[in-house]
Amino acid sequence: MKDFFKSFFASVLALVLVAGIGFGLVFAMIAAAGAASPTVPAKAVLVFDLGTNIPDSPAESTPGEALSRALSGKEDGGVPLASLTAALDRAAKDPKIAALYLTGNISPVGYGSGPAVLKEVREAIQRFKKDSGKPVLAYNLEWDKKSYYLAAGAGKVYVHPMGDVDVTGLASEPMFFGGAFKKYGVEVQVTRVGKYKSAVEPYILEKMSPENREQIQKLLDDIWGEWKETIAKDRHRSVEDIQKLADELGPVLGTEAVKAGLADQTMTPDAVLDELKGLAGKKPEDKDFPQIDLETYATKVPGPATGKGKQRIAVVYAEGEIVDGDGKGGQVGGDKLSRELRKLRLDKDVKAIVLRVNSPGGSATASELIQREVILARKAKPVVISMGHLAASGGYWISAYGDRIFAEPTTITGSIGVFGLLPNVQKLASDYGITFDEVKTAKMANAGTLTRPKTAEELARIQSIVDGIYDQFIGKVSEARKLPREKVQEIAQGRVWSGAEGLKLGLVDELGGLADAVRFAAKKAGIEGNYRMDAPAAPKPPLQRLLEAMGGDAHRQADSRAGSASTPALRMKRQAERAFESLSALNDPLHVYARMPYEFELR
Repeated sequence: MKDFFKSFFASVLALVLVAGIGFGLVFAMIAAAGAASPTVPAKAVLVFDLGTNIPDSPAESTPGEALSRALSGKEDGGVPLASLTAALDRAAKDPKIAALYLTGNISPVGYGSGPAVLKEVREAIQRFKKDSGKPVLAYNLEWDKKSYYLAAGAGKVYVHPMGDVDVTGLASEPMFFGGAFKKYGVEVQVTRVGKYKSAVEPYILEKMSPENREQIQKLLDDIWGEWKETIAKDRHRSVEDIQKLADELGPVLGTEAVKAGLADQTMTPDAVLDELKGLAGKKPEDKDFPQIDLETYATKVPGPATGKGKQRIAVVYAEGEIVDGDGKGGQVGGDKLSRELRKLRLDKDVKAIVLRVNSPGGSATASELIQREVILARKAKPVVISMGHLAASGGYWISAYGDRIFAEPTTITGSIGVFGLLPNVQKLASDYGITFDEVKTAKMANAGTLTRPKTAEELARIQSIVDGIYDQFIGKVSEARKLPREKVQEIAQGRVWSGAEGLKLGLVDELGGLADAVRFAAKKAGIEGNYRMDAPAAPKPPLQRLLEAMGGDAHRQADSRAGSASTPALRMKRQAERAFESLSALNDPLHVYARMPYEFELR
């Protein structure tokens, strides 16, 4: 027995040593991958891979993602908007940067790279072009609409001879599960207020309601109108010319694009490479040319702090679905964001707060917690709202009381409405011989069960809660926006609006981006010319990110880059997955939600 324990403990010790050496080697590799700060070579071409996701704030990672990205040297979740635009502005003044090169196609992940975000990126590209006088080249085999929106105003726009420019217009194809739920015995009961509150429709219908079709058509028309006007201006064409191409051609082939003025020239990759070499001071026969990608330049190349003043403006981000509790990566936890706002309110060094909202909404209870902190913070210092891609339903709830609300013309906002979603699996279970019974001490004791439909009394009670919360929502918007209650009731009803329409309706104060909101906050706080703003947190060392990720939920499935796939089958798969992810995120304690339509994807 004594020899057994000796052998046993020796084996354990050996395993511990091997594991320790293994982890040590891995961590050494990770640390080495993130240790060195890259330098910018002289006469470098700044390469902007448009496939880089552009969120509002840095994304969290699962342990596997953190390890993979650390070893590859890539950061998590793309480059935050503020970091990317600041890098472009910095590159315009950087004597080592000789030119800007745009290539690739937009690959959104989660709520990143939406139309409103792309407008701010496009403006930064235009500033680079105007302020620096440096060449801006754009080249792709195929230009999709989002990427072409960024590139159309470049100094030179090239397309492959066998490529095309996508001018097909916009479309939205919601997926409906109502028929499938009926087939498999899943019943969904709903309580809602607002004839346009279509978030429940994918689970109870087989096609869009007339009201939902109406609001989506209007929203598409607004976003498409802004796209056409921008492209027409950049390419010195009329809006009517662009619409004609969309109606008659759709995909405009390479030579057709040059003829129509959408591109300056058809080019093969080798010819573009030779031109880039020339801009970097190299000859065609040289194997390479000095370059640095924008993601590396933005996140790893040291640059000046954002602003040189002494007074601090805090930028806080609400990006993702709003959920009860702290939430997880890609979500806005009501408790977590409330604590953050409270901390900033009590911090005397913070002179103003800018709340950047990129959220379709979610839990009504969590939204109320956040809104309360916005109201309290506003009593102590200016609180300015910057709306990104989405600031709808619960996203509008947390925005309404800001001192001033900024949105882009293509921001999706409004959706002032409330609903309750009440699924049950009684028929599905009974089809497989599974039954349920219950014992309770009050009629409402088991109202939240999934095992049976709600009784008439339970539905009536839930509907009364939904009605009450909607009434509060209307009252809050009326008070915060100083609008007659009757007008708010008219423009609410769960309807989504573009930022441009929101401005006309009084839901938004001014069209502009994050930088505009920060400037207004500085003015409101009386610190113009003497402020600095919080930039998105600098990327943490790879080892630290891995260890922090390991401390979180290792089973969380992040919205991976597979979501950027462009094939119809993979788009459909992603759409279904996101719909069910949204369903699983419904964790409001009252089962009442202020959320916009679940899967609103533009193509």
